[in-house]
Amino acid sequence: MPGMVDKARKVRAYKTGIEAENHAATMLADRGFSILGRRFRSPAGEIDLIATRGSQLAFVEVKARRTLVDAAWSLTPRQQKRIADAASHWLQCFPEYGECDITFDAILVAPRQHPEYIPDAFRL
Repeated sequence: MPGMVDKARKVRAYKTGIEAENHAATMLADRGFSILGRRFRSPAGEIDLIATRGSQLAFVEVKARRTLVDAAWSLTPRQQKRIADAASHWLQCFPEYGECDITFDAILVAPRQHPEYIPDAFRL
């Protein structure tokens, strides 16, 4: 039965992540962003959301954890580098966005709490 428990946990985590990303996309749209992409995968890693507003291009990491503090701590320097590397791949695919003001944003999600949007959450 351990394999079934692991699989059920992974399915729950996947669904939680999708729900958090949907909520984050709505939050960004409410702030005037247009969503250009979701779950962009590259050899370097994945970007949860890619959004634009005016000249700003935001690569957004969505973190869902039990608390907002746990979500914030889960965005490690190693993961930040992977997101930045994936953003480089995305920009190679869409060079027309190369002149935009690029930010790496985060949206933290936890049960029974308002999500927290952190513009320009990290820089490399």
